[in-house]
Amino acid sequence: MGSIHAFLLGVVQGITEFLPISSSGHLLAFHDLLRYGIADSLRFDAALHLGTLLALVMYFWQEVVGLVKDFFRSLRHWDVRNDAGQQRVWTVIIGAIPAGVFGFVADKWMEGHVRNLWVVVGTLAFGGLVFFWVESWAKRQQASQTVSFATAWVVGLAQVIALIPGVSRSGASIVAGLARKLDRLTAARYAFLVSLPVVAGAGVLKATEILKDQPTSAELGAVAIGIGTSAAVGYVVIRFLLRFVQRHTLAVFGWYRLAAAGALAVYLIIR
Repeated sequence: MGSIHAFLLGVVQGITEFLPISSSGHLLAFHDLLRYGIADSLRFDAALHLGTLLALVMYFWQEVVGLVKDFFRSLRHWDVRNDAGQQRVWTVIIGAIPAGVFGFVADKWMEGHVRNLWVVVGTLAFGGLVFFWVESWAKRQQASQTVSFATAWVVGLAQVIALIPGVSRSGASIVAGLARKLDRLTAARYAFLVSLPVVAGAGVLKATEILKDQPTSAELGAVAIGIGTSAAVGYVVIRFLLRFVQRHTLAVFGWYRLAAAGALAVYLIIR
């Protein structure tokens, strides 16, 4: 993979990881367009998660530090019922467990059965329709800023579904949060925070696999370019989306997903 391809894919990862339009689906499509090997693309895509992890940590640095402190405080003196900080950190941990466990156990099966562009067509389109439905439903509900443990489990299960290319981790998490009556900003912020452990695990695991294969300096350079680009772009996109959801619905992303699904279907038919 050349530096230009690595840069381009880093941009795609940085944008699509945080916008609810699916990074895995877009990267899979771009790899097909660029004719990049499927086995190598799997590891490269996962390594790019280190870039979006950096973006998350940079943007939410104060909250990440607070979560770490709250976690160790909960180990010293468990009072999750009355301590808001302990409640917050354990909702993040609980929300990350389902996708973390399922992703680790079923990683190879997922790669062999659902990493397919026609699957992406279907999930992009279906996800767009779900956005319209949940927004229509959420407008009639009283919004909350409190993430309960039950909500954390629901969002965690949504992240499991988001392991399928085309679903979108942020999109599934935000939709689950809205379905649990969170307001859009709270749902979006929680979606980003709860993705931290999952993104970190996936990125570190695949980066380790790449290093075990003793890559050349050129290959390491491509990975570094992709990670750096996705981090910089991702930071900007996080900032944009958190402002966007305060004033707008997910409808624009629903329309985009339907259009992208249609364009990808046409491409697959005529290629």
